[in-house]
Amino acid sequence: MPAASSPELFQQAADVLRRNDMGGWTRAAPDLYPHQWSWDAGFIAIGLAHLDTGRAARELLGLFGHQWKTGKVPHIVFNPGAPPDSYFPGPEHWVSAGLFPDAPPAPPYTSALCQPPTHAIGAFRIWETAGGDEKDTALGFLRELYPKLLLWHRYLATARDPEGSGLVTIYHPWESGTDNSPRWDAPLRAVEVGDLPPYQRRDLGHVDEPSERPTDDEYARYIWLVEKIKDARCDEARIYGSHPFLVKDVLFSSILVAANEALLEICKVVGAGPEREEISAWIDRGRNALASHTDPETNLCLDYDVLASSPVRARTVAGLAPLIAGSLDGNRLARTLDTLYSEVFLGHPRMRRPLPPSTSPDEPGFHPRSYWRGPVWPVAVWLIWWSLLRAGEHKRAGNLRQAALDEFSAGHFAEYYEPFTGEPLGSDDQSWTAAVVLDWLARGE
Repeated sequence: MPAASSPELFQQAADVLRRNDMGGWTRAAPDLYPHQWSWDAGFIAIGLAHLDTGRAARELLGLFGHQWKTGKVPHIVFNPGAPPDSYFPGPEHWVSAGLFPDAPPAPPYTSALCQPPTHAIGAFRIWETAGGDEKDTALGFLRELYPKLLLWHRYLATARDPEGSGLVTIYHPWESGTDNSPRWDAPLRAVEVGDLPPYQRRDLGHVDEPSERPTDDEYARYIWLVEKIKDARCDEARIYGSHPFLVKDVLFSSILVAANEALLEICKVVGAGPEREEISAWIDRGRNALASHTDPETNLCLDYDVLASSPVRARTVAGLAPLIAGSLDGNRLARTLDTLYSEVFLGHPRMRRPLPPSTSPDEPGFHPRSYWRGPVWPVAVWLIWWSLLRAGEHKRAGNLRQAALDEFSAGHFAEYYEPFTGEPLGSDDQSWTAAVVLDWLARGE
């Protein structure tokens, strides 16, 4: 039976989410990731929508219950029941409620970073998926979540873009969700690390080879950036004035544009009005910025290093940001698709299946087993698939979906996959992988 119609695979994916259900929120994975991650939650809600509307709603409402006063949604909400040594840096490293005046009451503690805003996309998909009697539950959920989503998006449009550029500034590679991508090599090299307290990494114990994870030098810079944010007490103005890592992230920004489109749809459903013009302006500003940061030579959208005043030249899946933001005219869409299907990405002759690698195999920083430096990530594939659907490219989207299900249907739901062999890598029983598989199977497109 083809994977796309397999009830057995659907059940396996549903079982992963049920095993990782912590009673109102979902841990990212059983071992390495025992906490709730922000952008994971948006994808997980989409998967849960096919199982239980109310439970999907609680996933996002629970996350937003720990929203900061500024509107920021923290990138991790720490599980108070997780063993103290299960994840580093854990809550004891952040102690958010004590260091940061705008943090929510604790416990549970949160990090002081944020991640791409997948939440409005997930919330609207819950509404779209709900049927019959579940519509009332979904409507009540949207009415409760909408003002929190608006506050979150306004924080990103202002505090994280004080220049009004249309692009979101990140303070740490972890905020991008693509931690060790070659996108961050040059900005990270410029970070001078001072005296760090002793620490022990926990992530290396969950992979077969250390090369699958960020290097020790990268990790030291990650921790140093955390220390600098703590020193500033997460004051946005202080960070903008003194932080050693400030980068305009085009992938983050494109997801925000798509999320703002979803937010506009939610506005219509809940009957909100005055904010529509503001949200529409955010969308236009974001799309214009992404267009202006597209390199004509490679046709890839490039991040911008604020401190170096220069674009970051790296061929990664983030370069497809304008496709994710949507509404490309015919010429730009055609050129973007040419790039996506070229030998630089899906059409590379060594690829096991035509799925977008996180970094082009032709990029000098490519590594087929190293996290975001080459492996195929199911959630990134989902974003491209969803973007193709929105662009009206249904045949291409269907082919990508089938290739994804063929790759991810061998009884495992890995964090990421080796692009040339299809070997599952990273943490297994990953919740957001199971969630996007559920959505692919339920959609049938």
